[in-house]
Parts: sequence; C-alpha cells; structure tokens
Amino acid sequence: MTITPVELHHVRLRRGLFGYRRSAADRLIEEIAESFEEVWRQRADYSDRIEQLEAELARHRDLETLLRTTLVSAEKSAHELKDQAKREAGLVVEEAHAEARAVTRAAAAEQARLLAEARKVRALLEAALDAVDDAGAGAQAA
Repeated sequence: MTITPVELHHVRLRRGLFGYRRSAADRLIEEIAESFEEVWRQRADYSDRIEQLEAELARHRDLETLLRTTLVSAEKSAHELKDQAKREAGLVVEEAHAEARAVTRAAAAEQARLLAEARKVRALLEAALDAVDDAGAGAQAA
C-alpha cells in the first residue's frame, strides 16, 4: 500500500499523555517505510526499463543509419548501372549503324558488279546475234 504525500499531510496522530501514541506512530512510520520502499523499487524498475529502452533506441538508430547508407548505396549503384546500360546500348546502336552502312556499301558494290556483268553479257549476246545475223545474211546472199 503506497501512501501519497497528500495523504501524509492529512495524517493526524492522536496525542497521548507523553506525546503521540506510540503504536499509531510506529504503524504510520512502518507504512511510510513500506511505501517508500515500494516507490524506490518502482523507481529502480523504471530506471532499468529506461536503460533498456535507451539501448534499444540506440540499436534502432544504428539500424536506421545502416539502412539509409544501404539505400543511398543501392540508389547510387542503380544509377551507375543505368548509365552503363545506356552507354552500352549507344555502342550497340553505333555498331549496328556501322554494320548497316557496311552492308549497304557491299550491296551497292555487288549491284554495280552485277550491272557491269549484265552489260557485258548483253554486249556478248548482241555481238553473237549480230554474228548470227551476218552469217544468216551471208548465207542468203550465197
């Protein structure tokens, strides 16, 4: 049973012949001592709990700092990977354009070669036809 300071102010001990009655005073002192002990125990329990909570708070703050650092690091890595991927994509596109230009040049060269060959074949055919025509005209004249 705890005794509050307000209750102590309102306690009135009865007086006896030579002062306060001893049994009532002893009982009050015992109650006050018990109340004081209980308050001290509660104070010690609260102090222990406060220390425990402060340690837990420090641990959570350390975890928060670690998480923030990890998050910043992850964001930085993500940006670096994204930039690297963009650079690599640019290189792939440049290589594809260069290869396309090379294929286009090769196709144009092949087209020119084939056109030249076709002209040569046409010239040979025309020459052969002229020779056949000349031979046929010579045969008719003879």
